[in-house]
Amino acid sequence: MFPIGANPWIWTSPVTDDALATLVPRIAAWGFDAIEIPVENVGDWSPTRTRDLLAAHGLTAAAVLSVTPPGRDLVNTDPDTVRATQDYLRSLVDAAVVLGAGSVCGPAYASVGRVWRMLPSERAACYASLRAALLPVAEYAGAAGVAIGLEALNRYETSVVNTVAQTLTALEGLPPNVGIMLDSYHMNIEEADPFAAITAAGPRLVHVQVSGSDRGAPGDDHIDWPRWLSTLAATGYRGPICIESFTGENEAIAVAASIWRPFAPTQDALATNGLRYLREVCAALP
Repeated sequence: MFPIGANPWIWTSPVTDDALATLVPRIAAWGFDAIEIPVENVGDWSPTRTRDLLAAHGLTAAAVLSVTPPGRDLVNTDPDTVRATQDYLRSLVDAAVVLGAGSVCGPAYASVGRVWRMLPSERAACYASLRAALLPVAEYAGAAGVAIGLEALNRYETSVVNTVAQTLTALEGLPPNVGIMLDSYHMNIEEADPFAAITAAGPRLVHVQVSGSDRGAPGDDHIDWPRWLSTLAATGYRGPICIESFTGENEAIAVAASIWRPFAPTQDALATNGLRYLREVCAALP
């Protein structure tokens, strides 16, 4: 029902041409359908080289992912930072066009880990600033046939957008090619009713990431995955679902994602166990 993908962050960071040359053949051999590719820094990997590598191994590009370390922000920052972040996002759109990926997704609004308190009026102003800053990127992407998917993060990683309801509010008035990327890990923390949230997101769903409630493999956790995926299917979404987890071997990514322990005997096992379980659940869906 859904193409199933993997994120290279399961094994490595940063994602580079050399890393992809090693990982893509393995990801394809395990039976994945797709791969989502983060861009930590423009130039880490070549879109044309990656396009040819994926084609050679029968994988599709599920999405290009934005990465927001300190200094990549669209809200509550200075104009130069906004312009630089817009330029970064446009470069991701260009990469998506080369790869044939339908979307650029991620928490493009503010750097991960940056939090501040907002009164309701301040939040409304923040969302207005986000819409103004994202609009030129959305128009650029729309002209190229690329969608933008905003990802809500949990409260420990951002104070800007934590839930589907907030995301929908933040998107009001933006072009229809701007929508939502769901991430089951963040939803497990923030959504009182994740199934209602999936349904609410349905009309604007762009991309979906899945991982266990502990950031491990789907199926090795407490999430009701048959209900989760059947609710997703009921929205009409038929795009990729991509397993996103992280290696603890890279200090920067381990600290950013709070990866303090392994979630499986090996990272390969995390990916393949998750793939096998998702295939089983999807095969049983109506």
